[in-house]
Amino acid sequence: MRAAAISKPKLDTMPGMFFSTNPKGLKETGRSLLDDKTQKRRPKTLLSADEVIQWSQSLEKLLANQTGQDVFGNFLKSEFSEENIEFWLACEDYKKTESDLLYSKAEKIYKAFVHSDAAKQINIDFRTRESTAKKIKAPTLTSFDEAQKVIYSLMEKDSYPRFLKSDIYLNLLNDLQANSLK
Repeated sequence: MRAAAISKPKLDTMPGMFFSTNPKGLKETGRSLLDDKTQKRRPKTLLSADEVIQWSQSLEKLLANQTGQDVFGNFLKSEFSEENIEFWLACEDYKKTESDLLYSKAEKIYKAFVHSDAAKQINIDFRTRESTAKKIKAPTLTSFDEAQKVIYSLMEKDSYPRFLKSDIYLNLLNDLQANSLK
C-alpha cells in the first residue's frame, strides 16, 4: 500500500491559532505564545489511509497523531472553536514545564484561555473556571487538569463526531484510499 505525501498546514501562521502541534515553550511577547524554535517549517509527511482510519477509533488516537492534530485543528477552525485544541495542546505542553517556569506559563495559559475576558476563552463551567484560577496562584503540573478534561470531553462528545462526518476528514480519507489503489 502506497502512502500519499501531504503538506501539513502551518497552524502557527494561521490567524487565531496560538499553538502548533508540538509547542516547546511560550513566548513572552508577540503575536504567538510559541517559542520561536517551533515556528520552523515542518517537513512533508507521508500519511497512509490506515493512519487516517485509526483516527476514527477514538479522539485519543486522533490527538496522538501530529497530522491528526493539524487536520482536527483545521476542522475546529472551520467551526470557530479552535481554542479547544489550542488549550488542550497548551495543557499538554504545560505538563512538561520545568518548575521554575510554572507560574509564568500558567498565568499565560490562564489569561489566553480561562480568564472570563480571554480572547480565546474556552467553554467551561463557572466552578471549573474558579477552581483553575485558584490553582494557578500556586501552580503545579496538574493545575489545568480539571479544565483540560472538560474541554477534552466537549471535543469528544461534540466536535469529534462531526469531524468524522466532515468533508475535511472524508475527503482526506478518500484521497488517500484512492492513492493507495494506484
